[in-house]
Amino acid sequence: MLKKIVHLFFIITGGTVGYLYVPDIVKLLDFTELNWVASPYLGSVLGIIVLFLMSYLLADYIVGFFKWIEEALIKVPVGDLFFGSLGLILGLFVAYLINIPLKDVSIQVVSQVIPLFITIILGYLGFQVGFRRREEFVSLLNVNRKEKSKKRTGETEIEQDDVIYKPKAKILDTSVIIDGRIADICQTNFLEGPVVIPQFVLGELQHIADSSDVLKRNRGRRGLDILNRIQKDLPIEVEIYEGDFEEIQEVDSKLIKLAKKIDGIVVTNDFNLNKVCDFQGVRVLNINDLANAVKPVVLPGEELMVQVIKDGKEQKQGIAYLDDGTMIVVEEGRDYIGKKIEVLITSVLQTSAGRMIFAKPKLLEKAL
Repeated sequence: MLKKIVHLFFIITGGTVGYLYVPDIVKLLDFTELNWVASPYLGSVLGIIVLFLMSYLLADYIVGFFKWIEEALIKVPVGDLFFGSLGLILGLFVAYLINIPLKDVSIQVVSQVIPLFITIILGYLGFQVGFRRREEFVSLLNVNRKEKSKKRTGETEIEQDDVIYKPKAKILDTSVIIDGRIADICQTNFLEGPVVIPQFVLGELQHIADSSDVLKRNRGRRGLDILNRIQKDLPIEVEIYEGDFEEIQEVDSKLIKLAKKIDGIVVTNDFNLNKVCDFQGVRVLNINDLANAVKPVVLPGEELMVQVIKDGKEQKQGIAYLDDGTMIVVEEGRDYIGKKIEVLITSVLQTSAGRMIFAKPKLLEKAL
């Protein structure tokens, strides 16, 4: 359909150009023996034929160019597109007002060339200002709305904030999706607000799932299965962010940019991404921090029943684990490997890698 429209445009343009300019060209070249060509109707037919033939050479390129523009516009978020278009309209309007007095100038360069230049520049600047400063315009509108609402109802600012409170979006990164625990957290309704899954994260997951490495491929497919479970089986709002930041290459940097743009919270279990978010003032929820926070609390002097499964680094040490994976170092526990024994907690050590518990067999305590 688009290709037919391009052909039609060339035909109409060719007929118009031929009708208006072919007679003048013939007279200018002084082809006295071709006076019959000076007819505007014949010129119109000639223009149609020439541009129609040219359309077959250029139509595919023009259609491809329009398709490229269409795909680029589809990827742009609606808010950015709206404010960019609004800025473009405002810029063109200002250019129109400036160009009105320039039309009466007798100098041809000033009256024809400069207005075109001003229109292009102001239109471009208007679009860029509207597109890049969208967040500030939205914030300004929200502030004005709050002030008007407060004046109308006489409520305090704190009460107004409570009324319009809306949970912030939670943006999932690749690592937390592959980890899988996020699905169980969503199921328990601990996360408020919509869960946002960026398109560039989906692309990275698909790339991992298509990897030639078996381990990476399984991780990627597991992540896609987790997303399907979150979207279809869990009672939580899921949004797919279609936009992208093509000037940024790394996915982590794109996540931080998106969080700033929509005022969202990054959900991850990546230690390095956690630190970068903290440095750039972006709120972050770390699944590993949550897991450490909900681990069972054990204190020195408590008794536990554990199974010693292997020997430790030091002499006569045994290693056991709690159900949540916390490692217990059992002093004098090497002789009890493969057995379930009752141990007495002697100390608890919290490290950056997690929690480590030291204990000794209760049988030895009784013997003493």
